[in-house]
Amino acid sequence: MGSLILPTSGAVYLDANCFIYSIEKVGPYFSLLQPAWQAAKRGQFLIVTSELTWMEVLVRPLKDGNSQVENSFRSVLTAGDVQMIPATLSLWEDAAKMRVLGLKTPDALHAATARAAQAALFVTNDATFRHVPGLNVAVLHEQVP
Repeated sequence: MGSLILPTSGAVYLDANCFIYSIEKVGPYFSLLQPAWQAAKRGQFLIVTSELTWMEVLVRPLKDGNSQVENSFRSVLTAGDVQMIPATLSLWEDAAKMRVLGLKTPDALHAATARAAQAALFVTNDATFRHVPGLNVAVLHEQVP
């Protein structure tokens, strides 16, 4: 199994899928993400994400009526080592520029949010984010041998 090369400080942006993999223990990504969670708990860096992540991760547990998973997402997203960044007008403006690069609206908002947070690393499972200038992107499936 490969590993993520994590920054020594700053912010690490986790795309919504990273929260899903972590809470639902989806292999092999769950194992790849564990060092990031541990480093954040130690205060090495802050995990950041868009408020959009809140909506994205809750859809399935709400649809399935799975209150245990729903509550797990709510707990993780409100933990002290995770900062959810609100979608402001300036972020929507930058997201419009990301749409021009071919990103879908939710992905554009994630990219704009990560750039605004000056994230040292953007962790996702979608290589499309590599088209975004200024994002240091780690694609999880590329870390798996």
